[in-house]
Amino acid sequence: MAYLLTWTTYGTWLPGDDRGWVEKRADFREADIERQRQAVMRMTEDAIVLTSEQRELVESVIRKHCEIRRWHLHAVNCRTNHVHAVITADRHPDDIMDQLKAWCTRRLKEHQKTESPSERARQNWWTQRGSKQPINDLDGLASAVEYVVDGQ
Repeated sequence: MAYLLTWTTYGTWLPGDDRGWVEKRADFREADIERQRQAVMRMTEDAIVLTSEQRELVESVIRKHCEIRRWHLHAVNCRTNHVHAVITADRHPDDIMDQLKAWCTRRLKEHQKTESPSERARQNWWTQRGSKQPINDLDGLASAVEYVVDGQ
C-alpha cells in the first residue's frame, strides 16, 4: 500500500552509536564504542545537521518529485538529522529512496553554491541506506502519517 521511508544525515547516526543502530535489514545492535570510533575515522566530511532553510528545501524537493513521478506523498517531515516520508508509488522502495536522496542532494548543493560560493561543496549529505517499512493496511497508513506529522 505504501512505505514509511526514513534516512539520516551524514555522520549523525553511525554504526556503534550510543542509541543503538541497525545492521542490515533491521538487525538492531547495541552501542559499540570501538565500532563507532572506526566509523568516525572513515568519514570524509563532518557530520551534517540541516538548517531550517535546508529542511524546507528537502521537503519541497520531495513534494515536487512525488508530483512529477505521480507518486502519492501522504506525509513528509525533514528534521535536523533525518527525513521521514510516507509514499505510495509504483516502484521498489530502494528506487524511491535513491531518487529522493539524489534530488535532495542536487538541490542542497545548488543552494550551498548560492549561499556560500567560496565554500567547498559538501559531497555527503545522507547515510548510504535507510529504513523502508512497508505499510499494508489503512490503519498502518494512518499510524505512519500520524507519526511523521505529529510524532517528531
